Amino acid sequence: MFVDEVRIKVKGGRGGAGVVAFRREKYVPRGGPAGGNGGRGGNVVFRADPNLTTLLDFRYQQNFAADSGDSGAGTRKHGQDGGDIILKAPVGTMVYVEGSDYPVADLSEPGQEFIAARGGRGGRGNSVFANSTRQAPRFAERGEPGEERTLRLELKLLADVGLVGFPNVGKSTLIAACTAAQPKIADYPFTTLVPNLGVVQVEDRSFVMADIPGLIEGASEGLGIGHRFLRHIERTRVIFHILDVSGLTGRDPVNDYHVLRRELAAYSAALADLPEIIALNKTDIPGSDALADQVEVALADGPPIYRISAATVAGVDALLYAALRALDDAPLPKPASMDDDAPLFTGGAPDMEFIWNIHRAFDGAWVLEGQGVERRVVMTDMNSDEGVRRLHRQLEKMGVLKSLRKAGAKHGDTVRIAEIDLDFVEEHPPVEPPSEDEMEEEPAE
Repeated sequence: MFVDEVRIKVKGGRGGAGVVAFRREKYVPRGGPAGGNGGRGGNVVFRADPNLTTLLDFRYQQNFAADSGDSGAGTRKHGQDGGDIILKAPVGTMVYVEGSDYPVADLSEPGQEFIAARGGRGGRGNSVFANSTRQAPRFAERGEPGEERTLRLELKLLADVGLVGFPNVGKSTLIAACTAAQPKIADYPFTTLVPNLGVVQVEDRSFVMADIPGLIEGASEGLGIGHRFLRHIERTRVIFHILDVSGLTGRDPVNDYHVLRRELAAYSAALADLPEIIALNKTDIPGSDALADQVEVALADGPPIYRISAATVAGVDALLYAALRALDDAPLPKPASMDDDAPLFTGGAPDMEFIWNIHRAFDGAWVLEGQGVERRVVMTDMNSDEGVRRLHRQLEKMGVLKSLRKAGAKHGDTVRIAEIDLDFVEEHPPVEPPSEDEMEEEPAE
């Protein structure tokens, strides 16, 4: 089964929790803090695999989550990082954040990797927060949650030459004659229901040829089955128009060519500018020469024309050498336009740490959203009075509490951050000398 579009959910692993621990050694009556840091959560990583040609595996499993990091331990032992999860996808897979029309990744090279969901940072143990004025901290950080999002995967085959034509004109026969591909071939329309890829070897050179399922008039508007596969032509460098000149079907090859040109241009203006070669197929059928002559006259001002018989392989060599010459002059596919505003990889970005917005929820709570603020809240152990006081000082120094006052928040109001409800308290927490760790940047991974 050929599958070229799926939707999946990915989630990075949560970071392990830091721990509160103190040295407990003989003859050391007042051992200092010794809590270790939690390990980083695993990432969800896509890897382009040249051995895959379909997204079928994602049809049966749509939810993927990486491993969480381990918690720290005493004697400053750090937790182990969570394992990454590697998702193999065909070369040519485009990754979109659900709801966006622009990709965030284009897996166009074999072995290329893309981190789709980063794991959360591990929480820091209490040994990190010790200083000259706070020698025995009794709090640690929780691990940061991993990124979580819904993605749309779309496969666009990477081929140098794309075969287009109406159903039953001989495209599958041609690709079978040129390559080791073994497409299903029969004498009825729409035999080819999936694109077929094959590698063509010409002397010491090779290129990839794709047999695109038959198009019909109106395909660019969603008619027939060809519209499902028009995307696979987008990154083709040269287009072969396969026209049937046998005369057995009653079709007009010249009209077929112009219809195909209109459909390609309607789908994408860039396709109309690609180099083209016309192959007049089924010339082994008696009487085909007369129709081929008419086509050559009618399309004399168009692309180069070659007479072939895919069934007997007559004229195919000349067609393939013409493809090599066209590929020498054809431009390489343009890289996809990426979505620079997609909500990916923002964790820990310095320019996002001190940006937040505030609005009032229907239940009267003040909802505060912002990467840096939310991360500090979810990594705070709310069961630790010291940890909560530290969070209060952080929010005060960041200017978050000032923003809440300016928005109209009053003492006792509910403030919701990362789905955690907190009380807005105007009175100052117990005075404690500020420490350097209050506002420091998170350690780089």
